[in-house]
This record gives sequence, structure tokens and C-alpha cells, in this order.
Amino acid sequence: MNKEFDLIVFGATGFTGRLVVEYLSRHYGAGSDIRWAMAGRNAAKLAQVRKEVGAPDSVALLTADAGDGAALATLVARAKVVITTVGPYQLYGEALVRACAAAGTDYVDLCGEPGWMAHMIPQLEIAARNSGARIVFSCGFDSIPFDLGVVYLQHEAQQRFGAPLTSVHGRVRRIKGGISGGTLASGMATMERIEREPALAATMADPFALTPGFAGPPQPDGAAASYDDWVQSWTGPFMMATINTKNVHRTNAVLGHPWGKNFRYDEKMMTGDGPKGKRRAKNLTRMTWLQNVALGFGPARALLRRFVLAKPGEGPDQKARESGRYDLLFVGETAGGQRLRACVKGDRDPGYGSTSKMLSEAALCLVGDPDRTMAGGGVWTAGSAMGLALIPRLQQYAGLSFTIEPEAARHPA
Repeated sequence: MNKEFDLIVFGATGFTGRLVVEYLSRHYGAGSDIRWAMAGRNAAKLAQVRKEVGAPDSVALLTADAGDGAALATLVARAKVVITTVGPYQLYGEALVRACAAAGTDYVDLCGEPGWMAHMIPQLEIAARNSGARIVFSCGFDSIPFDLGVVYLQHEAQQRFGAPLTSVHGRVRRIKGGISGGTLASGMATMERIEREPALAATMADPFALTPGFAGPPQPDGAAASYDDWVQSWTGPFMMATINTKNVHRTNAVLGHPWGKNFRYDEKMMTGDGPKGKRRAKNLTRMTWLQNVALGFGPARALLRRFVLAKPGEGPDQKARESGRYDLLFVGETAGGQRLRACVKGDRDPGYGSTSKMLSEAALCLVGDPDRTMAGGGVWTAGSAMGLALIPRLQQYAGLSFTIEPEAARHPA
């Protein structure tokens, strides 16, 4: 079906939305075959952002409010894919994703809110299948590098061993750059919702919350300090694991469990070997516990909103974004004991610089690689909808790398 635009960026005047349109303008501006538009509430602000990022005047400016269902239905009908950076999605995202599911318009976002996703998946699935819309949540740092890191590692294991890895450890080896303010805002919105709906706490703790009708085996405990012999390092909690692990299990489920129904996966931060690594892991565990307590305490959330969260339109400057990095390690083992390691690296700060590029290329993968992405409508993950088709785009344009590493030399703890 012919559409007026290949993609529309909704929320283009926000900080992350602006980074997305800046990226699109630089790589898919004048002379590009990609037809894209900017959307938001305020036409004057959209025009200002278009001018400041150097986007050509041919980039259309479209106005709609996140709460106006009729306007959103008209908006999404004009595009093949909609990118939205307007979150927290549990507060501002429902009308837009419902409009896309109804219209047959593909959808990508930055959602790291598993409670809202678990609530929306069964409500969107039938409509999206009927319309042909591919709804893909979590197309930023959470969860593309982790979801595709596992997909890549599993593919390589099948090529080498002819068997899947029944267990994978995802480990954050290095990270520089803050998690986005949107992630923190989403976390606070989730804690406030748990206060109103205590049953949501069980959803947050369930690694299979995004696989309705399927519950796999008990998963490793990611909340405690522990030594990981596979990576030769002490490890502590990683704050994004709550969403990433759920997306990885959903990828396995919607693909028909190619990694087995007993697949086990966890994510943690590496803190180093020896006594110093152990101390860092224990300190990280304590700090994570205190952060969770603070997010669950209303007055503490109020202070975070006032003094910590970036105001709308604010975020780290270009120097900070470009100096950020991350290095992720994935180690898996087959049922027969064969082991394989893969590394995923990103060349910008995870919360903004890298996320804006990944989100853009995920949308363009749906536009430009239809024969290599899942053809049917439904609620997918990046790993299931795009999978290996997205990796070349991320490596060529978005500053990511996916490589197989040799097994590390063993040494005592």
C-alpha cells in the first residue's frame, strides 16, 4: 500500500526526538529516497527544530496531541512506520500505538516499561495481525543491543555447533554515559502505578511477563552480587535487566522457541576479578537496592523530579553524548557444554546518542528490508521482527559492532 511518508517522527521537539530528526536529516536528508516527516503538538516548535537541525524544507511538519485519538488516527494513516519518543508510554503512549495497530502502520518506540507492555500486548495482538501492523517496542538501548546480541550469538552457535545455546549470560563489561531521563521517568511512573495496583509488582518480577500463556523455568537471580566463572568476574545488578530479559524471552517465544523452552538468560554488570571486584559488586548491589527503595518512596520521587530529571528539551551536550561508550559481553553454552562468546559495542552514550541512531535504523529496517523482516502483523520485539536483518544497518550506520570473541583464559578468582 502506498503511503505519503515512509516514516513519521512523533515527539520531534523533545530531546531524544530532536536527536532522531538530526540523525535522519544528516543521513536521509536532501536527495534521499526516504520520505519522512516531523510530528508534535506545536507547529512553531517543529519548524524551529527543523531549521536548527538543518533538515530540508521538504520535511513536512504535522501536528497532533498524544491524547487526541482522532488526530493520531489521521496522522498514522499517512505513514508506513511511526517512530515515537513520547513517554512515559504508560502515560502518553496508548492512543498512538492503538491507532497504528488499527491502521496497519508499523510502530517503533523506546519503551522500557514492562508493566505497560504486558498490559498492551494482548490488547494489540489481534488488531495488529488483522491490519498487518508490526508493533515493535523497546528499540533503543533497552533492548536492541541485548536482544540482538542474543540473536546474533544464537545464530553463530547454530552455524558452529548445529545446536542452540540453552543458557546465555549477558554482561555489561563497560558503560560510559548516563541512562536517559526518560528511563528514570518511566521507572518512577511504574512505581507510582504499583502503589495503585500492587499486583503489578508480580509482573515486574516475572521474567516471562511478556510471553502470555508461556512460563519457562526458573531464571538466575540477577539482584545479588555473585562470581561468574564464565566471564571470570564478580557481577552485580544491572538496572536495565528488568526489561531486557523479558524482551529476550519474548523473542524466543514468538519465534517458536528455537532456543528451547528451557532457555535461561540473565544480565548483570561486571565489576572485576579478585577482592576489589567483589567489593564493587556488593556496593553495586547495595546501591541498586537503595535506588529501588528511593523510587518506591513518594517524597524521594518528588525530589528526583525537581532536582535530577532533565527538564523537557534538556539532556547531555554533544560532547558528552559522543564521549559515551558501551561494551556488552554475551556468553552461552549448549546442552552438550560447547561455549561461545560474543561482544556488542556502541560508539555513543547509551541513553541518547546511541539510542537515537538505533531507533531510526530499526524503523528504516521495517521500511527498507521487508523481505528480510517478519512479514506479518503483530506485536514483536526487535530480535523477532528484524533480527539479523537489522545488524548490518546498525554496524554500517549506527556505530554498533557485533563480533565473536575467543574464550577467555581462565585464572583463579
